Amino acid sequence: MTKTDKTNMNVKSVERIPTYALPYLVNGDATGLTTEDKKIIDEASCRHGIEVVVPITDSVEGSPQPYFSSSPMFGKPTEVEDCIVIMSQTE
Repeated sequence: MTKTDKTNMNVKSVERIPTYALPYLVNGDATGLTTEDKKIIDEASCRHGIEVVVPITDSVEGSPQPYFSSSPMFGKPTEVEDCIVIMSQTE
């Protein structure tokens, strides 16, 4: 989405992550997710090499609320939160 910082073998980026996926990506909590939702999230995690997801609301006091995006990092248009995402470099 915006800032990308390449350090070591990882890429740190700010991405639009669907709010429904956050409990699963952050805490491993799949409560309320369908089998299809889990499949989409797992495939996106594998494809992008997602290692860590930190909602900006967790790291910056007074940050923006979730909003609708027609182009989240994965899946269909939905409500998202901006998150710091650390991904494995695939090169």
